[in-house]
Amino acid sequence: MAETHPDLEQRLRLHLTEWVGQWPPLADGITVVGDPARLQPTWDGSIRKLLGVGNGRATIIAVPPLQADAVAAALADGPDRAGLGDELGAILGLGAARFGAGVFRSTTTVDPTIEALGEWIATQNSDLPAWLAPFNGPRLVARNDAGEVIASVGIKIHDRYGYELAVVTEAEARGQGFARRLVATAARWVLDDGAIPTYLHESSNLASAHVADAVGFADEGWTVHGLWPHS
Repeated sequence: MAETHPDLEQRLRLHLTEWVGQWPPLADGITVVGDPARLQPTWDGSIRKLLGVGNGRATIIAVPPLQADAVAAALADGPDRAGLGDELGAILGLGAARFGAGVFRSTTTVDPTIEALGEWIATQNSDLPAWLAPFNGPRLVARNDAGEVIASVGIKIHDRYGYELAVVTEAEARGQGFARRLVATAARWVLDDGAIPTYLHESSNLASAHVADAVGFADEGWTVHGLWPHS
């Protein structure tokens, strides 16, 4: 029997329920959720003890259950106060850290005029760029006439309904549309597989934002939150 998939609009809800422990938010502002999944390995085998998503009105921050109350107290005065990241890092046993946000995008449609591109490769091999090694999903690559990889997409399979795309184009191949075509091809594959494609980037990364816009990942004011080492 053929596998049946949830409606496109349901997939994001199902993914976020798994990813941050609860969705949709029950109230405006920041809600801290105690989520046992924050103590389990993620797509690359690492443990991320704090993960959040916001939709422009409300944000859910998921942390291990035993630290939920302390994290909620630390966030009670808002997410922008000085020293917050270090305080959260101490609560979670991570040391000094920076609490920050990036742009979170998803899509249920891909621009149909963008031509497919790329070769699918199931697992990492010595022929592929090293940055693709941690990914737990397939890789999609474009090559030049010499057979060298000049652009590639990695897929992070977070759960059954949420697959995140990441793309890198080598310097000599930028500005030629490779990233746009690879991301579009990968997003179509994710949708066909019954999941929702997501795309995350820093707000300052205008090139990444341009690729997302061109493919159909609109910026609707959603954010992703986490703790990162001080740069």
